[in-house]
Amino acid sequence: MSQDRHPTGAPWRNFYGRFKGKTLRPSQETYLEEDLAKLSPGAVDWDVNPDRQPIDLKSLFGDREVWLEIGFGGGEHMVHQAVQNAQAGIIGCEPFINGVAMLLGKIRAAEAQNVAVYPGDARNIFDVLPEGSVSRAFLLYPDPWPKARHHRRRFVTQEHLQPLAKVLKKGAIFRVATDIPDYVRQTLEEVPRAGFEWLAEGPEDWRRPWEDWISTRYEQKALREGRVPHYLTFRRR
Repeated sequence: MSQDRHPTGAPWRNFYGRFKGKTLRPSQETYLEEDLAKLSPGAVDWDVNPDRQPIDLKSLFGDREVWLEIGFGGGEHMVHQAVQNAQAGIIGCEPFINGVAMLLGKIRAAEAQNVAVYPGDARNIFDVLPEGSVSRAFLLYPDPWPKARHHRRRFVTQEHLQPLAKVLKKGAIFRVATDIPDYVRQTLEEVPRAGFEWLAEGPEDWRRPWEDWISTRYEQKALREGRVPHYLTFRRR
């Protein structure tokens, strides 16, 4: 086995973040035990799909268009979008298991049927999504990694953006929300390099939230602490 490969065949990919935080409540443990497997988008991880065969979106969502949320946090935005958009099937990726458990509780409460959940690194799902299959993607309040030496850990680097661009349809929309000015700068530099155009004609286009927006817990924290949200919309060329 090559030194740059995992024993499963997966490439070694550095992951910077937490997989688990505080102890889960019994109800959250139940959601994970009872609901997570049946909401799987298919064979994503390398140990169950070493050949990286594309997942079958037709069997997953039928004729619905496919949306993707990268790092869904507590899941409030993802469930809101699912309930409001029955025409779409939404795949959410989140490695932080506490957030996954919170999402599963919200899915139960909303009785959302058009969702799939992958509890892992989004780069793994980029491997197995069919090329040009996703109509919309969301990156909402990603980990800011504020120290300059950690900026390479941010999602808005070519390591993540180029695989994302590959699975997006031409003309697909990519939304980014952040309250960190330097993250805005890096996003505006890197996202166009990966094959996107920024859809902004004036300041209100990044100051005003999207019409179908629901404020998340991360945004509320930013507002309480005096930070200004930015809402950036890109289109896949």
